[in-house]
Amino acid sequence: MKNMWIGLRWAAFVCLFVLAMSLGARDNIEVNAVADTTYEQLEVFSDVLKKVKENYLEDVDSQKLIYGAIEGMLQTLDPHSAFLTPDIFKELQVETKGSFGGLGIEITIRDGILTIVSPIEDTPAFKAGLQAGDRIIKIDGESTKDLSLFGAVTRMRGKKGTEITLTIVRDEVTEPIEVTLVRDIIKIQSVKTKLLEDNIGYLRVTQFQEDTDRELKKGLKELEGKGKGSLKGLVMDLRNNPGGLLDQAVQVSDEFLESGKIVYTDGRVKGQKMEFFAHPQNDKHDYPMVVLVNAGSASASEIVAGALQDHHRAVILGTQTFGKGSVQTIIPLDDGSGLKLTTAQYFTPSGRVIQAEGIQPDIVVDNKAQLREESPLEFLREKDLKKHLETGKFEQQGGEKKPDQPDKTREPVDKKPEPGGAQLTPGAMDGKPQGESAEPPDDQLQQAVSILKSWEIFRQMKAGAGSLAMDSAK
Repeated sequence: MKNMWIGLRWAAFVCLFVLAMSLGARDNIEVNAVADTTYEQLEVFSDVLKKVKENYLEDVDSQKLIYGAIEGMLQTLDPHSAFLTPDIFKELQVETKGSFGGLGIEITIRDGILTIVSPIEDTPAFKAGLQAGDRIIKIDGESTKDLSLFGAVTRMRGKKGTEITLTIVRDEVTEPIEVTLVRDIIKIQSVKTKLLEDNIGYLRVTQFQEDTDRELKKGLKELEGKGKGSLKGLVMDLRNNPGGLLDQAVQVSDEFLESGKIVYTDGRVKGQKMEFFAHPQNDKHDYPMVVLVNAGSASASEIVAGALQDHHRAVILGTQTFGKGSVQTIIPLDDGSGLKLTTAQYFTPSGRVIQAEGIQPDIVVDNKAQLREESPLEFLREKDLKKHLETGKFEQQGGEKKPDQPDKTREPVDKKPEPGGAQLTPGAMDGKPQGESAEPPDDQLQQAVSILKSWEIFRQMKAGAGSLAMDSAK
C-alpha cells in the first residue's frame, strides 16, 4: 500500500516536471509558483484517494476512483469535453464507421433526463413505437439518473439478437411504459438521395462519418444520371445533422467549390491553427443549390452551410442552426481510454463566428409540420447548454483573444487525421445517430423546390431577353 502512494506522488512529480518544461523560457518565478500550487493540489488528491481506499465502507477499485476523478475534472470544462473509458472510446470509433449493434435511436439529455430525439426508420426502436420526446428513466431496470450520454449509448448498444428493456415516460400516458427490444445491426447511411419534380435533385446528409465524401460523390452521380446528366437544381438537406468528422465537412464543401477558403480553426496551440481550402473538381456541379438547415444542424453541418453561404454558392434556407463552433480532438491514452478535448474553434471563410451564434439562413422558413408537434428539442441550441464557450472567444496566455482574423502565415492543411492518432472532430452531439428528415408536408423543402424552379424560369427569361437584344441589334 505504501508503495502505491509513493508511486502516486512520483507520478505527480513527473506531471509537474513536464508542465514546467512545456512552459519553456517563461519567468522562473511564475513557473515555480504554478508548480508549487499544482503540487499542493495533487497532494490533496492523493491524500483523499488514500483515505477513501483505507476507510470507505467497502473496498473500492482504484481505477474506478481515478477514472471518476478524471471524469469530474473534464466536466468542469465545456459541455463537449469528456473522458472516454476504454469501452466508450471503442464505441466512439465504431460510430464514425456508421455501423453498430444497437436500437436505432437518437438521444440527448433534456432537463437532466435521458430523452429520445428521434427513432431511426426501420430499426428496433422505430418498430417498437418509441417516439421523439419519450424519456428513458430505466435501462434493464437500472435508473438512468446521472447517467451520461456516452454511458447510455454504451448500455443500449450490444450484440445483434440480445434483448434490452427500456422504461419510458410519455407525456400523454399516466404510467411508465416498459418496452423490450431486440438489438440489431444499425447501419447509418450517411447520404440519401432522390429525384424530385422538374429534374431537381434532393440529397440528405444525415451525419459526417468516414465515408461521407464517397457516398456524396456516388449519390450525385446517381442523381445526375437520373436527371439525364443535367439537374436543374439541388436541395442539400442538413437538417438535424449533428456533425461528425471535420475532414468530411471540408471534402463535402470542396465538392461544390472550385477555390478559396472553406474553414479555419484557431486555438491556443500552434497545431490547432489550421486553414482548409477548396480545389478544382473534375466533376462540375454548376447547378443552383439550396441548403436546408434548422436548430438540429450542428458543427460540421454549420461548416458546410457557412462555407457555401460565404462563397455565394448556395441559398441557405430554414431556421438558425445549433451554434457549435468548437473542435474536439480525440486523444488516445495508453490504457485504451481517451480524451475528447475541446482544443479550438472554427470560423467561416469570411471570419464569421459560429460558436453560440450559429448560421443565420438567407431565407428564414419555419417548418409548420414540426412546429405543430411542439417539440421543445427543436429550440435547444449551444447557447442553452451549461458552461458553453463564450461566443468566438477563448482564453490565451496574455489575455483573451477574438480570432476574427486568420493568421496569414499558416500553411493550408488538406489531409485526413493519421490512423490511430488524434482525430479532429467538430463533434457529433455526443454520439447519437440521426433519423430521417420530416415527410411531407415539408414547408422548407417545398420552398426550396419553388426557389429552384424560379431560378430556372429567371434564367430562361434572362436568356430570352439576351436573344431579343441581339435581334434588335441586327
